[in-house]
Amino acid sequence: MNEILFLVEEAEDGSLRAQAVGAAIHTEADTLEELHQELRDAVHCHYEPGEAPPLIRLHHVRQELLTL
Repeated sequence: MNEILFLVEEAEDGSLRAQAVGAAIHTEADTLEELHQELRDAVHCHYEPGEAPPLIRLHHVRQELLTL
């Protein structure tokens, strides 16, 4: 595996939450910079040494409601 994909969403309180696609890894942080570090730490904790994918891909999901 060359990379792991995370879906990133903004929570109601403004924090960011990330959930891996295809793996039981999730984390949250107050800023994007903090989220980047939390994701690196979470991926390293999930995999055995030397088995973690070298890339983390983030897919930012944003929901909007439009009135008619």
